[in-house]
Amino acid sequence: MHTVVERELELKLILSPERGIPVPARLAYRTDDPYAVHICFHIDSEHPVSWTFARDLLVEGVFRPCGHGDVRVWPAKSGGRVAVLMALSSPDGDALLEAPAAQVSAWLERTLRLVPPGCEGERLGIDDGLDRLLAR
Repeated sequence: MHTVVERELELKLILSPERGIPVPARLAYRTDDPYAVHICFHIDSEHPVSWTFARDLLVEGVFRPCGHGDVRVWPAKSGGRVAVLMALSSPDGDALLEAPAAQVSAWLERTLRLVPPGCEGERLGIDDGLDRLLAR
């Protein structure tokens, strides 16, 4: 049995330094996929857009710039508030999203209490599987 930790929040899609539009999103963490976080954007389309990337990337990005390539995350100040910026890049286009740091951090804290860093492999049973394989 696995556990899911979800959080609905409103992100801001940054269109220019002066302009952004709200984008409802859902953060999800599943103990059966312990290394990953999932973000589903509920945009005006038939099919929501989903991204999956390393939980460690989001944890580190709350404190300092990290990532390269398709996903980059870094902290920033926005209108006197602390935010987390996420730059997502795909063949379909690029997006710069701003998330409220307090809400993201609180959600991440729940995931880290559920599966502490370094314990992800235990959730997957990799060590047990290797032990059985090597015992033969």
